[in-house]
Amino acid sequence: MDAMNCGDRLMAMRIADVSSDTQRGPASEPALICAESNIREIFHYWHGASGRRYLHSVYSLVACSAMPKANYILVYCDEVGQRTPLRIGRTIDKASTLNLAYLRQRAAQLGANEIHIYLLAETAEDRKLAETDLRAGLFAELSAEVIGGSECIVFC
Repeated sequence: MDAMNCGDRLMAMRIADVSSDTQRGPASEPALICAESNIREIFHYWHGASGRRYLHSVYSLVACSAMPKANYILVYCDEVGQRTPLRIGRTIDKASTLNLAYLRQRAAQLGANEIHIYLLAETAEDRKLAETDLRAGLFAELSAEVIGGSECIVFC
């Protein structure tokens, strides 16, 4: 436990390292912190193949705002709250509005009704590693996608 001087007050603080949390659990789990009226939960954990938990912010397609460079999972959430990942990726455009437009279009094409955003990866390399880990961890739940009618199959 460390102490931080905040003006004339002394505050106690403890740094929690969630990056080393590698205990195996379900592929996804709710992070029940608080609630938003149109979404059952506003945070959700997804697990990578490494066992690492990635805390994602949950948005509806309409409520999602302009997006900086980040990792995302396009998700279908059914009436009982069962979440199915449809696509895992990362935004790459410098223009946050273009990232959002792409995500909304792709989500609509796939039938997603939620966008889960992981903003804690600081560098492009970190975002790529998180994307790869999540894809490998959730691979059994993802289906193949044919791109542009070609015969090339890409796994989302």
